[in-house]
Order: sequence, then structure tokens, then C-alpha cells
Amino acid sequence: MDPTVNQPQKSKSDGVDPRPDHTIDIKPPAAGEAAPPHPASSDRQSTAPDASTASKMETVSTTAVLSSAKNTMETVKDVLWRWGKNVKEASFVAQDLSKNTWQHLNTGPSFVEAAMGRIAQGTKVIAEGGYEKIFKQTFEVLPEEQLLQAYACYLSTSAGPVMGVLYLSTSKIAFSSDNPLPYKARGKTEWSFYKVVIPLDQLRAANPSGSKVNVAEKYIQVISLDEHEFWFMGFLYYDSAVKSLEEAVITARSLRP
Repeated sequence: MDPTVNQPQKSKSDGVDPRPDHTIDIKPPAAGEAAPPHPASSDRQSTAPDASTASKMETVSTTAVLSSAKNTMETVKDVLWRWGKNVKEASFVAQDLSKNTWQHLNTGPSFVEAAMGRIAQGTKVIAEGGYEKIFKQTFEVLPEEQLLQAYACYLSTSAGPVMGVLYLSTSKIAFSSDNPLPYKARGKTEWSFYKVVIPLDQLRAANPSGSKVNVAEKYIQVISLDEHEFWFMGFLYYDSAVKSLEEAVITARSLRP
């Protein structure tokens, strides 16, 4: 008979739990005690917006989209309006330039000669490096004098219209014919450019006018303080020339004591 082997038993005072290590002791909640929330469930409840907040967010988002669309439409409308205005103005300018060019070429004694003369003048301007260089080569200028505007036109003379360029500078108004003109001197025929120079402080008035018979015929009468009158016509840019000469008259008055 095998002897009985008594296995030693650990008492609770030994501090060792006799249950397996993987066992988790879960105690049911006591009566009246709420169960702890599940961690994942707790997270969802803390981050998810309620119905009223979601509605407000949707309203704000929709308002932002509508506002952006409205602003975009307003911008497009503004751009289209400006484009249409520029096209309209450009159309009027083109029509006016076309009429003025036709009148300019018809002002001289020969349409063909006028057209060829204008082409030659344009070529000269390009070759010389612009109107300002031609102006300084043609007239005596002050060291600080600057050219403001130059207008292709005609000057009315007793011998007929003379094609040339009207120059407006910070010191004077001047005109020079495109080509030298013949004149008699001591029984001989001489050639010289036809020139007119009016110092700015001697300018009295610049009066625009037009023909009652032909609306396309437009003139600018320039009067000096010594009562000399000069009639210019056949401008390619008539309205601009009128404005520049009127401004020159205002400047001239400010220069006089």
C-alpha cells in the first residue's frame, strides 16, 4: 500500500493567487450602480455632433457656397460689362479714325499724293526714331523742353492746304510741312519747309469748328496774342487735338503775368 503523500497547500497568506494567470476577475456591478461605458462608445459620443449642430454646419456650408457663387457671378458680370464697354469705345474710335483718315486724304489736292505722302511720313518717323527726334531736328528747342503731342494734319494757306505735323511741346506750338514747298526769291524758285512757331505764352485761343455743308470737315482755329490766325484741318485724331490745344491755352494763360 502506497503511502499517502500529502501535497503542501498554499495558504492565502502566501500572497499567490491559485487561479491561472490568464483569468480576469470581472465583478458584476452592485445593485443600483451603473455599468462603466465602453471606451469606443465613449469616444464616439464625445466627437459626434448632435442633430442641431450638424444642421447649423450644413447651413453655414451651403451659405458659403452660395456666397462664393454669387461673388463669382458678380465678377463675371463686371468683366463682361467692362469688356463690352471697351469694345464699344474701340468701335467708336475706329469709326471716327476711319472717317478722319478718309477726310485727311481728301483734304489735299490729290488723294493718291496725300496717301503716298502719309506713308512716306510714317516711314520717316520710324527711321528717325519717333516724332520727338524729328521735332528737335526741325525746330530750335530749349534744353528742358519736351514734346507732348504730335498730330498729322493740314495747315490752310493762300496756296492751298499744306500737309504736315502739328507739334505741341512744353514751350511752343509748331507746325512743319512734310515736304519742302517751292517759293519765288529774286526771280528764282527756292524750296523750303513751311513752318509756323507760336511760343506758348503767346497763345491766345484755340477754337474748334466745323463745316455746315460737310460735317466731316473739322477745323481748329489757333490765334496768337498779336492776332495772327492759323487754321488747321484734316486731323487724324481731331478730338484729341482739340483737347490738347485747349489745355495748351490754359497753360499759356497761367504763364502770362
